[in-house]
Parts: sequence; C-alpha cells; structure tokens
Amino acid sequence: MSVEKKMAQEPCCSKLKMFLAAMCFVYFAKAFQGSYMKSSITQIERRFDIPSSLIGLIDGSFEVGNLLVIAFVSYFGAKLHRPRLIGAGCLIMAMGSFITAAPHFFQGLYKYETTVSHFSASNGTESILPCLTNGSLAQDEIPTVEIQAECEKAASSSLWLYVFLGNMLRGVGETPVMPLGLSYLDDFSREENTALYMALIQTVGIMGPMFGFMLGSFCAKLYVDIGAVDLDTISINHKDSRWVGAWWLGFLLTGGVMLLAGIPFWFLPKSLPKQGETESEKKFNEGEQDCFIPDNNKHSNAPDKPAPVTMAALAKDFLPSLKKLFSNQIYLLLVCTAFVQVNGFIGMITFKPKFMEQIYGQSASKAIFFIGIMNLPAVALGIVTGGFIMKKFKLNVLGATKICIGTSLLAFFTMLIQYFLQCDNTQVPGLTLSYQGVPQVSYQQNTLISPCNMGCSCSLKHWDPICASNGLTYASPCLAGCQSSTGDGKNMVFHNCTCVGDSPFPYANMSAVLGQCPRKSDCDYMFKVYMAVTVIGAFLSACGATPGYIILLRSINPELKSLALGIYTLIVRTLGGIPPPVYFGAFIDRTCLKWGTKQCGGRGACRIYDSGAFRNAFLGLIYGLYSLSYILWGVVYIRLSHREKKLALKNQLKAPEQDGNGVSAGNGNASSAIVKCGENADQETTI
Repeated sequence: MSVEKKMAQEPCCSKLKMFLAAMCFVYFAKAFQGSYMKSSITQIERRFDIPSSLIGLIDGSFEVGNLLVIAFVSYFGAKLHRPRLIGAGCLIMAMGSFITAAPHFFQGLYKYETTVSHFSASNGTESILPCLTNGSLAQDEIPTVEIQAECEKAASSSLWLYVFLGNMLRGVGETPVMPLGLSYLDDFSREENTALYMALIQTVGIMGPMFGFMLGSFCAKLYVDIGAVDLDTISINHKDSRWVGAWWLGFLLTGGVMLLAGIPFWFLPKSLPKQGETESEKKFNEGEQDCFIPDNNKHSNAPDKPAPVTMAALAKDFLPSLKKLFSNQIYLLLVCTAFVQVNGFIGMITFKPKFMEQIYGQSASKAIFFIGIMNLPAVALGIVTGGFIMKKFKLNVLGATKICIGTSLLAFFTMLIQYFLQCDNTQVPGLTLSYQGVPQVSYQQNTLISPCNMGCSCSLKHWDPICASNGLTYASPCLAGCQSSTGDGKNMVFHNCTCVGDSPFPYANMSAVLGQCPRKSDCDYMFKVYMAVTVIGAFLSACGATPGYIILLRSINPELKSLALGIYTLIVRTLGGIPPPVYFGAFIDRTCLKWGTKQCGGRGACRIYDSGAFRNAFLGLIYGLYSLSYILWGVVYIRLSHREKKLALKNQLKAPEQDGNGVSAGNGNASSAIVKCGENADQETTI
C-alpha cells in the first residue's frame, strides 16, 4: 500500500495529530512566557535598582531550574506517562509566572530618583532657585549602616528573590516539554514526517515570542503603579531611563495561558501505534540512522513483551545508558557546538533591547516592539524554510550538516556588518563631552563639575536629565546651572541655565525641558539599516534550526533518544544558558558612565553607557563565541564526511558478493535500507 493511501486512511483527528496540536500550543505558551521575561529584563532591573550582572543571574535562574531535574525527567520520564508529565510541567510553569509577579503586590509605590519635586512651581508661577535648592539637600551624605538597613527593609529591596525563584520554577516545569515531547512525536510518526512536524512545532512556537515581545512593549508603556497613582504627577515618560513599566501585568497573563496549554496532555495516552508503518518499513527506516550510531549504542535483542518496568530496574540501567550515550563522538561534538552557539545567542537576546536603547536611542518599549514584529517573523520563516528544504530534497545527515554550516556562516557575516552601524554617544557635558564641547568620555563623577555650576553645590549622584536649547543633555537642572523653573510635572521648563549660556552653542533664552535630547537624525537612518540587517541574519540563522535537530536525532540510538535529548538540553542550558547573562552583564556594567542612586543610597541601575565601549563588549563577545562554534561545526562535518567515504569504500569492496542482477541476496527492504545508508553492509566501525 502506498504512503499516500495510508495517509489518506488516517483519521484527520488522530491522537498523534492531537498531540501535535497540543505540542504546538505548549511551545507557543512557553515561548510566550519566556520571551515576555526577556522583554521585561530592563523593567525589572530598574524596578529593583540592580546592575546588569545581577539581572543576568536572575535571567539564568530558568536554566538553574532545568539543571535540577532534567536528567532524571528525561531518563525516567521516557519510561513513564510522557504526556501527563508534560501537563504537570505546564502547571508548574504557570505557578512560576504567578510567583514572579508577586513582588509587585508586596512593594510600595515606585519612587524614581528626582530633584524636580524639591523645586516644582505652584500654579505655573516661577519657583525658587533649582541651583541653590539642590545643593541644600545634602544628598551626597553617606547614611549609617543602621539607617541603610532600616531603609532597605522598608523599601523591600530584596523582593527580587521572588523573581529569581519564580523564574527558576518555570525552568523546572519546562523540563519535560522538549525531550519527552519531541521523542514521543518521533517515536510514533513517520520518519519522513518528523522534520516537517518539528518545523511546524517550532514555527507555531516562534509566534509565542512575537506576542511575548509585543506584550512586553505594551506593558513597558504602562506605568508600574498604574491605577494606584495619578499619572499627571509623574514627571517622566516611557522614554526615560528611570521609567518602569507594568512588568508584573504580563506575568499574570502568560501564567494563565500556560495553565490552558497543559490541559490536553492529561487526556492523551502513554503510547500510540507507529504512524502507518509495517514491520518491513520499520527495518527500512532504521537504515540511515544506524549508519551514524556507534556499534555499542545499537539496539539490543529485547523481547517482544518486555517485563514490567520498575524504578529499581530503571535506576540500575541509568549509568550504563549514560556511558553508552557518551561513547557517541558525534553526539558529544554536537553538544559542544550547541552550548557555544547558545552562549552567544542567549547573551545577545538578553541584552539586545538595551543595546538598541543605548546605541540608537530607542525607548525600551520601541526596541522590544521591533524585535517582536520584525526579527521573530523572520525566524519563523527561516524555520519553515529549513524544514521544507529537508523534506523537498530528502537530505541525509551530511546534507543537513551542510545546511547548518552554510546558513550559520551567512548569518555571521550580517552580524559583522552590525559593528559598523553605529551612532555617536548621547551628548552629556561632563560624561561624553566637556562643558566646552570637546568630545571626551569620562567615568569619573568630578568631571560633572564646571565653573558654570560650581556655585550650586550640586549632587553628583543623581540622574535627572534635562534637554537644553543648545541640543545638549545635562545630568540635572542643577548641573546645568538653571536659576529658576516654571510649570510642574512633565511640563516643567527651566530658565537662565548658566552652563547653557557658556556652552559652545549658546542660546539667548538659556532654557531647558525635562528628559534627554533626541539623537541626531542620521541615527534614525542607521537604526533602520541595522534592523534590516538583523532581520536578514535572523532568517538565515533560523534556516539551520530544523536540520540541526535532525542531525541530533539521527545520530543517537532510538532507545536512548529521550535521555540524549535530556542530557543535550541539560548541558546546553547549564553551560549555554546560565553563564552568558551574567558575564555579558558584567562586561556591559564596565561601560556604564552614570549609575543611578537607590532610594536608600548606594548604587542602583545604570542610566547611561559609553556606546562605543558597550558595542565593543557586546558584539565582541558574540563574535568570539560564534567563531569558536564554526570550528566545532567543521570538526562535525569532517567526521561525518569521513564516515560516509568509509562506508562507500566498503560497499565497493563488497560489490563482487552481489548476484548477477546486481542485487544482494536477502530481504528487499533490508537491501533498500543498506543502499539508503550508503551501501553499508558492515556496521562494525564506530563513529
């Protein structure tokens, strides 16, 4: 019976297709949840006044949760009820989202650092002198240890631990989804359909980040205490580096979606019949895979009716299975390649919104929005394209490797172009240029003092930027030497700013308004080119996603598939997911020009970076990691190519053993499997 007839006889709503639909939805839900977490990194950093290195540790707690349980879930879960384990994982992920949002309901109202409230005018009339008032606040005094401890307790500054624990719990819950879900699908679907099904799951899954980043963009525009404060009294907007959006709101929504995603898995069976496969076809389908599995990794002669599975028997077989898995050199190389590439990817995606903010002057909400509507659709299209190419040309493992290497190298070239798409630093006297207009970068606070503001006794700790009529951004009204102000809230205007009059670009009115000055017009053009390049790079990189999974699945024993995927995920997420946000954040912190000040004193979140140093640190780390991954890909390709040549040579030596018609004796399907495998009649050589 032909494949087409068998497919036609399959019910349109078979349990395998129901499982496929459920997997698509859960991939969407977990990607929706995870991408929202990524999009909220900046808001969480500002809300809890923590540095980038610490926010990187919080972001890495997801992988810590995976690390705790993934090896056991992947091995023992493969012998148990896989769909129900996935359903339980969804429930845990939903709980993690709700716990992440919990600190908002225990914290007081957000108090951003500002000096404006001390000299705001009433009824729109001219107020007292900002210059002298700021100096009288004595804000640079160092509080005692007792006062500091009491203040931090009142401010609930340690509540970020709930975000850490909630994110870690999400990692625990996500553990069974990938290894158990993909192995379940691969076990019961046709081999030629596996690549297409995986591409479909990943394509639907990529819609999750699109919605997650758009939700993050929307929430970033809403004030954190929306509904609890009068927004007219807030003197900052969503473009300000002190602004905190309603980060907690999205976690409640993503938790609810995850609860719904887990429901179908409780009603699916433990196992299914293989999709339209006969016994003879089973031997044919095992042909290619056996070529890339070491001899000591291959099937054992298990009885048709195995004995009931016990936990003691599973535990006893765990270490031998692990030893057998790690004897597969191709598998080990793929793991090493993946965790190096994931290091670069995780570091890039975690701090990409901040990169767009600091280099191109985009607001946090706008940066997140562009990632959601431009980069992620390109990724979805790339995943579909990779799966289509695999199915259309029926590529073997070596062909899939060529696709992975080729697309990845092309994507790397687009990243190299990004280095040259730069904008100048924000012009801030005392930080990125002198008060006389000479470009210079200073990490020292004392450079903020100039003869034009020396008589004001200004605080050097606070960041309360104003945009002067000369186009320069000053760190505070006091440091601009402003003598008076009119209006209140967002409409406040400062007048008679002595530093504005002394600048190389003096204006008669010497006035300023709240907020940073916009970047130069050519920076907007540079940002458009940058987005176009990143979209092309995202598409090319995603084209290798499905072929990469196929290489992994075809290089391991089916009996070890769930364990192999679990260990793969464990290593990649441990070494590739936990360290990058921390060391990327630490390198980025070194480029900070002006740190904010916490409510209780001490260093808070960074307000402005040296864009040139930021770009060098951020892109330099990515370039180094991806370059190392290409070396490893080259080793993988050489090993696979050498294996294929060796099999072809053995086939030529065995040619005289064929009969007169050129067909080996034995079962026809078995012969077909050998031909498909590269005419491999002797599989004693290991990879």
